[in-house]
Amino acid sequence: MTLTLAISGLALVLGLILPLRWGVFGFLGAVAVLYLTQFGVNAGSGFEGASWDETLILFEGSVVSYIGFNLQITARAFALPLLVLAIVVVGRLNRMMR
Repeated sequence: MTLTLAISGLALVLGLILPLRWGVFGFLGAVAVLYLTQFGVNAGSGFEGASWDETLILFEGSVVSYIGFNLQITARAFALPLLVLAIVVVGRLNRMMR
């Protein structure tokens, strides 16, 4: 939960500093940065905080399975950061259009 809140805070900051002239591509780039950051932290910390050796034992030595598992976990936990980023960017675009 702490990681989700930290990434949501980063989403808020990115949404505030993102140049609006970048439009959709800037928004998608910010989403990619947030997702890869959250994935990197998830994958780098090992399974449930276990060491890399223990993690690979749990996944029967398959790094691909471990990466796939982390991609799935990250996708499930990514709703709140994406919502925060979207609200900030859409709000800024709304103010710009007035």
